[in-house]
Amino acid sequence: MKNTKTEKRDNSIAWMIGPLSEWFRENRRSLPWRQDTEPYHVWISEIMLQQTRIEAVMKYYQRFMEALPDVASLAAVDDDALLKLWEGLGYYSRARNLKKAAQTVMEEYGGVFPQRYAELRKLAGIGDYTAGAIASICFQERVPAVDGNVLRVISRLTGSRDNVLLPETKKAVTEQLQEIMPAEAGAFNEGLMELGETICLPNGEPDCIRCPLQARCTAYREHLTGELPVRIKQQKRRREEKTVLLLTAPDGSVALEKRPKKGLLSGMYQLPNIEGFFRDEEILAHLKEWGLEPQTVSFYREAKHVFTHIDWFMRGYRVGVQQKADRFIWVSPQELQENYALPTAFQKLLKDR
Repeated sequence: MKNTKTEKRDNSIAWMIGPLSEWFRENRRSLPWRQDTEPYHVWISEIMLQQTRIEAVMKYYQRFMEALPDVASLAAVDDDALLKLWEGLGYYSRARNLKKAAQTVMEEYGGVFPQRYAELRKLAGIGDYTAGAIASICFQERVPAVDGNVLRVISRLTGSRDNVLLPETKKAVTEQLQEIMPAEAGAFNEGLMELGETICLPNGEPDCIRCPLQARCTAYREHLTGELPVRIKQQKRRREEKTVLLLTAPDGSVALEKRPKKGLLSGMYQLPNIEGFFRDEEILAHLKEWGLEPQTVSFYREAKHVFTHIDWFMRGYRVGVQQKADRFIWVSPQELQENYALPTAFQKLLKDR
């Protein structure tokens, strides 16, 4: 089995344009960001949909559009308000890049979204896929938009055993699709994505019976849908252990602090925490070093959070303190709920608190 280099591909897939286009016209889902081809709407939805399922994104998209209906409002939004709107979607650097890109559009393009792939690619946070999606859907530029769904469909269709996690595989598929890109590029790209999301599924059994490309699909014909696409992860994950403290003052306020400006979850608010797992007496020692006089310390929950290459294993402790320490930001439960964007990892320790 070849996993580290790209196989010679079958480029005779132009036949799929007709059946895929017809299928998409008849089965196209009605989604909020498909009501028009406004690039701002497509852009925000595509960034939100990275690493997140459509069903989960719907409520976030509606809320985001109500608060920030256009590129000008996004460019001017306060950072904390932006991160609060993004809370729950994770990968907060995406939200920061949205604002940075919006500011570029306002300053360098007069508030008008660039229409070409090459110009879109220059904006912060917009990679090959997102630029291809916006350029094709909104402006009908004949460029592919290759994401995990598209890689899966093409791998199964052609029977490719190339590792789809390798950049060279994505590059080869992009070139393959570029050769056959029809005039209605947006509908073609959306059709491929839709097929991967609703028919050619990543987990479980794909719905091959309803697939418009079934008749000439190599994976279906050779019973390979369970083996393709090939996905071989090459990077080892890192385990990090944390003791997380829910510090509560007599007035009910909770302690927060800001993470460093660089690195994972940069600049986000977090619950105070210590690297590693500690016994109660060790936790008490840390609290005194922070200038706190704890009244109660009690373990209440363990949680795990998975990042791209890191797994956090957390043990949460409730701590009642006699007085507040200046090193922390103290907020009421209502303020925490309404005004402060807390990463999902820490939200897991606040459930039923």
